[in-house]
Amino acid sequence: MKKTLIAMAAIAAAGVASAQSSVTLYGVADVALSKSTGTSAKLASPGTMNNGTSRWGIKGEEDLGGGLKAGFNYEAGLSLEDGSTGQGGGNYFSRHSYMYLAGGFGKLSLGRTLNPTFYSVATWELTGAANYSAAISQFGAVLGGARNSGQIAYTTPNMGGFDATIGYVLKGNREDEKAKYDLNARYINGPFRVALGYNKVQDAEKNVTLGGRYTMGDFAVALSYNDPAGVSKGFTIGGMAKAGPVSLALDIARDTEAKDTDLMVEAKYPLSKRTFAYVAVLRDGEKKNGALKAADAGEASTGFGLGIRHNF
Repeated sequence: MKKTLIAMAAIAAAGVASAQSSVTLYGVADVALSKSTGTSAKLASPGTMNNGTSRWGIKGEEDLGGGLKAGFNYEAGLSLEDGSTGQGGGNYFSRHSYMYLAGGFGKLSLGRTLNPTFYSVATWELTGAANYSAAISQFGAVLGGARNSGQIAYTTPNMGGFDATIGYVLKGNREDEKAKYDLNARYINGPFRVALGYNKVQDAEKNVTLGGRYTMGDFAVALSYNDPAGVSKGFTIGGMAKAGPVSLALDIARDTEAKDTDLMVEAKYPLSKRTFAYVAVLRDGEKKNGALKAADAGEASTGFGLGIRHNF
């Protein structure tokens, strides 16, 4: 009897294992020596002058048959300074916490994740939307927040390089009891990529961003127009070049209404396919607050970061 029960349990376990197509553990470890105007040097993780925020996550996908798949993604931010969690929203899995259904019809996602407007900016932004991005420092408000909680999002299938995502947050999922629309439209084909981002909270002004990037061998150029809610608006312009294994990037973000300019310089050196060292300088303009200052507009601030990032 015991042998029969053990055999049945083994068969059931094998069935469960075969039904689950994949489960993946992944993450980022990023730490940097960081210094900015008015602060002491520190070992930072996470911070503005880090390339990214350290995190770990788990994702899985099951083949339901007939071309339909179900999946999930949980992602938690953490600090390499003291081991604390909740980096990226306050709760443990606040970076990603959602499930999805995907198939020939596209993808339906339900839960908390980066919003469609953020993905539109990451499509063309030269640093891959690094923490020290000049575009996000100057025009971060255009994102309408980097993440949406309680989001219902539909992504179309890729059609010759074009796809779009429409996100919606119900009133009951927002503290202000006002629904939010968030969407993007992207075209990525060979060396050319362009993306539109749009989001709007009910009874509030809209946020719009449109940008593109073109790559020519070892060189790339990027341009964008940004119109956050309020009086702020302007553009970014930048370029990236490779010198052997080293990639160099320069990006300028100009708010034409506030007459404020943020500037970023970045150099990256690959140590392997998954690990790179970087050095970055970000100048946060004096006319308005940006990534390096929150309440002392009127003086420029400069940040410096020397770090290493490992993706696993």
